[in-house]
Amino acid sequence: MLRFAANLSMLYTELPFLDRFEAAARDGFKAVEFWFPYGFDARELAARLQANGLQQVLINAPPAGMHRAAMAAAWDAGERGTLALPGREAEFRAGVLQALEDAHILGCPQVHVLSGIVPPGTARESLKPHCVAQLQWAAQQAAQAGVRLLIEPINQRDMPRYFLNRQDHAHELIDAVASPHVQVLMDIYHCQVVEGDITTKLRQYLPTGRVGHIQIAGVPGRQEPNQGELNLPHVLATLDALGYSGWIGCEYHPVHGTQAGLGWLRQAQAVHANTPSQAS
Repeated sequence: MLRFAANLSMLYTELPFLDRFEAAARDGFKAVEFWFPYGFDARELAARLQANGLQQVLINAPPAGMHRAAMAAAWDAGERGTLALPGREAEFRAGVLQALEDAHILGCPQVHVLSGIVPPGTARESLKPHCVAQLQWAAQQAAQAGVRLLIEPINQRDMPRYFLNRQDHAHELIDAVASPHVQVLMDIYHCQVVEGDITTKLRQYLPTGRVGHIQIAGVPGRQEPNQGELNLPHVLATLDALGYSGWIGCEYHPVHGTQAGLGWLRQAQAVHANTPSQAS
């Protein structure tokens, strides 16, 4: 059975953040993900999860910052991660440790670490050895915490000069890091914008066991996943056929409000409700 998690950073934005947990549960979601918990008391977030019978399946490590307040403000200040950036090792490591602490409180098994923006005049390839070394350190911390780290290719239309763009880029890093505690977050939206050929990519990479999480959205507008150029039923059928048992994060901007646009989800759940090969 395919399992869907509401991304509370992009869904239910008509509500205050802390009220989105109840809204997601009311619409039938059993799990949630969101970008950053650092502007809140993690114990309050954990209480919202418990009160609404929800599982937290993914958070992001901070984009930057040495302490919680700076970490909470970093995204709005334009920071997009420090993993691949020499000279910012202290921020990266402080962020990983904070994320693992929050993940423990939230009962969250996965943390996405943001790679960062390639500085002007710097060749992307020159940053790979640094990125691998930082990920190897982070993997050791994640192993001790019982958490899996994820890296995500992101398209440069939405995030110009982002270090990690393609699926093969991510899997090259996974090969070099050589740790079961680092896997790939495969966002179908970003993959379609950069590379296309989604079915082939899924068939190539899911059997490796290195794809820890999937996210979906429509292309090109990042709206409901049944909007635009992707054939959502085919994509979901491919995931099902390949035996994908992880969560599928619903990370998109609703066109007319979250609840009004959930028809695609009801249809998908009806089609994929009784697949015996899936873990629940």
